[in-house]
Amino acid sequence: MTGKLPHQMILSAGMPRAGSAWFYNLTRDCWLAAGGDDIREIRKTYPLETVITETNQNIDNFTLRKTLLILLPFLMGKSFTIKIHFAPMTLGRTLIGLNWIRPTFIYRDPRDALLSAYEYGRRVEKTGRLNAFSHLDTIEKSIDFMGDYMADWETWMHLADPAIFRYEDLLTDYVQQAERLVNFLELDPQSQRIRSAIEKNKPRDAAQKEGGHFSKGKIGRFRDVLTSEQIALCKERFSPYLEKMGYEL
Repeated sequence: MTGKLPHQMILSAGMPRAGSAWFYNLTRDCWLAAGGDDIREIRKTYPLETVITETNQNIDNFTLRKTLLILLPFLMGKSFTIKIHFAPMTLGRTLIGLNWIRPTFIYRDPRDALLSAYEYGRRVEKTGRLNAFSHLDTIEKSIDFMGDYMADWETWMHLADPAIFRYEDLLTDYVQQAERLVNFLELDPQSQRIRSAIEKNKPRDAAQKEGGHFSKGKIGRFRDVLTSEQIALCKERFSPYLEKMGYEL
């Protein structure tokens, strides 16, 4: 696409610890490169500082208050990107149905994602700070935590089709997956600005970006770290989903 951007909000959804911050940064940078509005500036100009986070512009969910506030800049003609983890509440689904919001979704093998959540929580706790994973002080709690997101995964697989991505594919076939995203967003893949945005978010560079939350990122690392009992517990909890997600039991 070489003309004017569609007047939409681009919603970058993702499972926790599934490269969602990385994928969001790629989405936002491509959108800005194509002339979209910068949500970081919109957040300051409009009353959105209590609605979306400063880092990665996460809306949490579409409550009535947050939805009304996020609609204000949109109805004023702004087109921007935001991020979410949870399946959207009714108002969010309504905006998707109206095509005011276009969602993408990225997920990861939940066994690697839960290990990453556990380790990230422990790592940050050592600094004396708290985060969304601080309460995961055992692998078993992390399994339960990630298990709760499986229903959200099914919801997003319906809502975000065909713009569904896997972390593993983004890591191993980055350029093709980035081009898939660009085409979905109806941007010009030949634009030098777009190509520069893709280049700067390559895995080796994305790891250094603020809000990227990269640590190890190795595929299948749970097999080397989890005990046989924990792997069996994962199989029990995730077996209804793993094959549908494209992973081996």
